[in-house]
Amino acid sequence: MDFQKKRVQFLAFVAAIIALSITAEKCRQLVGEKASSQSGKFTFLNCFDMTSGTLACSVKESVKLYCYNIRAAHVERARHDAMKSALVDALKQGMSQSASAKYAKKEGDKAAKLASRKARRIIGPILSSGWDFFEAVYYGGTLTEGFLRGSGTLFGTYAGGFLGDQRLGRFGYLVGSHMGSWIGGRMGLMLYDVANGVHFLLHSVQSLGSEVQKTSADYQEN
Repeated sequence: MDFQKKRVQFLAFVAAIIALSITAEKCRQLVGEKASSQSGKFTFLNCFDMTSGTLACSVKESVKLYCYNIRAAHVERARHDAMKSALVDALKQGMSQSASAKYAKKEGDKAAKLASRKARRIIGPILSSGWDFFEAVYYGGTLTEGFLRGSGTLFGTYAGGFLGDQRLGRFGYLVGSHMGSWIGGRMGLMLYDVANGVHFLLHSVQSLGSEVQKTSADYQEN
């Protein structure tokens, strides 16, 4: 039952992303190339152009991976130290070997959870978010585009890292953080394009209304 619920949630999430992607593409076509998101033009395929695109992707992903690895190593070190200390204390208290191992594992998990909470506030996600913000501005995007992309990257990194860590531990955190960072950044750009499209439509409707009122007033004067 729980598996079925998670499957439905996953399918709903995928459907929402697809719908958002289609809507964003229509909005980009509506407002034109100059008014749409600029940094989104740098796609994953640019990483294989063997020139500046490859260099930029390599540096960016290496820095992100290094920061995520620091976080994961910090958590594992806290877990190991707590387990070692708890095991020594348990043996001193005369507990059996199996009971001592269980107690040490429990204390290690507590320490890792606490260290993980503290580490969420450090370099990895923040650096990734800031990088995407400045990348968006560098490619000619507005500050709003940079903010939405950076916010999406930050949220996606946290969410992806948390879910990955829950399922596969340290490796899951590294993969989840990378995937979440990319997906979150793209969703931020899509939201920017949708907001641009909605603003364009509202402005067009207002302009049309003003034109109709002006035409009506000119007709009444004549």
